Amino acid sequence: MLERRDTYHALYRDFRWNIPQRFNIGTAVSDRWAAVDPDRIALLGYRAEGDAEELTFAELSGRSNAFANALRAKGVRRGDRVALLLPQCFETAIAHVAIYKLGAIAVPLALLFGIEALEYRLQTAGVRAIVTNAAGLAKVNVIEGRLPELEVVIVVDGGGPDDFHRLQASHSPAFEAEATHPDDPAMMIFTSGTTGPPKGALHGHRVLLGHLPGIQMAHEFLPQPGDQMWTPADWAWAGGLLNLLLPGLYCGLPVVAARFDKFDPEAALGLVEKMGVRNAFIPPTALRMLKAVPDIAKRFRLDLRSIGSAGEALGRETYDWAATELGLTVNEFYGQTECNAVLASCAGIGVTRGGAIGKAVPGHRVAIIDREGRRLPPGEPGQIAIARPNPVMFLEYWQNPEATAKKFVGEWMTTGDQGIEDKDGYVHFFGRDDDVITSAGFRIGPGEIEDCLTGHPAVALAAAVGKPDPLRTEIVKAYVVLKDGVAGDVALAEEIRLWVRERLSAHEYPREVEFVDSMPLTTTGKVIRRIFRERAKREDSASARKSESIFGKHDAQTQ
Repeated sequence: MLERRDTYHALYRDFRWNIPQRFNIGTAVSDRWAAVDPDRIALLGYRAEGDAEELTFAELSGRSNAFANALRAKGVRRGDRVALLLPQCFETAIAHVAIYKLGAIAVPLALLFGIEALEYRLQTAGVRAIVTNAAGLAKVNVIEGRLPELEVVIVVDGGGPDDFHRLQASHSPAFEAEATHPDDPAMMIFTSGTTGPPKGALHGHRVLLGHLPGIQMAHEFLPQPGDQMWTPADWAWAGGLLNLLLPGLYCGLPVVAARFDKFDPEAALGLVEKMGVRNAFIPPTALRMLKAVPDIAKRFRLDLRSIGSAGEALGRETYDWAATELGLTVNEFYGQTECNAVLASCAGIGVTRGGAIGKAVPGHRVAIIDREGRRLPPGEPGQIAIARPNPVMFLEYWQNPEATAKKFVGEWMTTGDQGIEDKDGYVHFFGRDDDVITSAGFRIGPGEIEDCLTGHPAVALAAAVGKPDPLRTEIVKAYVVLKDGVAGDVALAEEIRLWVRERLSAHEYPREVEFVDSMPLTTTGKVIRRIFRERAKREDSASARKSESIFGKHDAQTQ
């Protein structure tokens, strides 16, 4: 845990890791608080109509103990993989805590996954048991015959002997948790698969302790009196699980659980108002969608103390919008499924800069390196990397030693993300290696362009990619989803192009704009740019000429 200092320099200088010889995530987020303050609220279940449900730390401790006993009775043992295919709900948190106490490995999965994506992950992880609901069960039933290691299927409100609540009620609320070492496996979280097949990143119990400094910075030094946490991010994603749920419980704070089929900006603001949310983790895509809601300050009585944002670059446009419309500075932070929350902002101690993703979090060494692993000086672009050993760093990719080895260059864990460190120590994010656009000798990050595009009053979502071009190597092409009720035409496309050119630079604006009906997103809310890159490459010369005639010809005099 961070101890607050007046300056970032003092905070970084004085921080020391304190990783105990034995540590179990399950006991740390439930039993610890149940012993000292059993009636403290751990979880709040949001209802649009009616009062919220409550679960105390004593109840979380007892119910997770009972479910751990139920899993053990079903033959689940230490080291077995247990999948969770559930939305944000009490049962998800209870199951997570039980799995950790048992010494098994939690494999969180999103209900949004299709049959093939789900089958791939369950097969890869060699899942022994799965906890799901009726919607998830329908998918599991289709592929169960192709999952030879899957032996136990437990359904929330499914009825029958393997109903979650029936199993929980029929077992003792007393359970002695496994004495796990910080390096013992606790969870396997699959990468988002934006640049290749998803890989199972295996984390030890220490991963929660490794997250705490970055999450505390992003939320202005958790915990503070009255703090109450919520995120629209799925708890199946590292962002929802490790950026909010588990740190919130560890800090003894109420965490709001809410079920949304998809992110609805109006409903999200209503939830924040009704539940008195003080601390929110809101990914950049969701923040950009909030920009479409008019008169937020007039229509909603918000009591937010902190907003943390991560998962992709936030961008200056959204950063400035949040300060004006929400009345606070969004604290951007950065990491990956493999090694998260290693860069962060904290406006309370002056660590904030629009367009930057933060500075190195105390306890972490982060650098910009070249291909040989040499640290680059400020101002030179390269790859963002994190030094090992590090308590937040993954143990390995599950049964994939070659991919694990390729992730490292000497002492550095590489990220595949391109960035620059400025003279003040702030890191500016360009994008994934494959996302960076090379145009007329310039290396252009798509994130800043996309953020600028969504600042246009007609634009809801946008993706910027490089399209092959014989003159410039690549040009910037934008794929744009318009807000409801807005019709795309030649004039609007030109207006959008000029909007970016006037706000960024002559080499960054999109020379082609194409309107699309929807934006492909990963389950973590990131734009899948790969789909648009491949689409741009497939365009033949005839379609390219047609695009130029509709959306504007290349300006050969502009570099």
